[in-house]
Amino acid sequence: MSVDFRHEFIQFTLTQKVLCFGEYTTKAGRHSPYFFNAGLFHDGHSLRQLAQFYVKAIVAAGVEFDMLFGPAYKGIPLVAAIAIAFVDEGRNVKYSFNRKEEKDHGEGGGLIGAPLEGRVLIVDDVISAGTSVRESVQLIKATHAVPCGVTVALDRMERGTAELSAVQEVEQQFHLPVISIATLEDIVAYLKTKKEMSSNLAAVSKYRERYGVAAHA
Repeated sequence: MSVDFRHEFIQFTLTQKVLCFGEYTTKAGRHSPYFFNAGLFHDGHSLRQLAQFYVKAIVAAGVEFDMLFGPAYKGIPLVAAIAIAFVDEGRNVKYSFNRKEEKDHGEGGGLIGAPLEGRVLIVDDVISAGTSVRESVQLIKATHAVPCGVTVALDRMERGTAELSAVQEVEQQFHLPVISIATLEDIVAYLKTKKEMSSNLAAVSKYRERYGVAAHA
């Protein structure tokens, strides 16, 4: 499989300043040499491009699905944008998302969009603790639909509290494939092609040796 779109995605995130190199502290208190902030995809042009990259990753993974689901809140604009991007690929995909709190007036309920049915692909920006995935799986199964996978922008390939990464924990717990546009391994591969970023490569490689997990087989 060509990795061109992954390298293009990393270049795109650098241009948008979504991916930055420097000194950062993660929620876990780790000192990280890079930071990924998907919240900075906050205009129409960048969101459109991001959605196109999601489509490329989903198509490359070959996962079979019938509709998309975006967990509130970050998954909401993502799932809508990706559905639009699929139209450019000649496919009209239904989508749905949830509210944080159910409404007891108007149309009511906790879901907005198409009814959950068939094979449902969950869309998010990253997987941290796996909480949104867990809640999404419960919602989907409650409607007798079938969760068939999760897609995210970046897999940090970083250990959580145990030896597995958040992505690996989700795959193991829910038996779902996790599709990422890019991984930490892709970031390292990209940095290796940029001589002017050799210091960033050294820092990221050191961080990966300390906190990283092995790549998928």
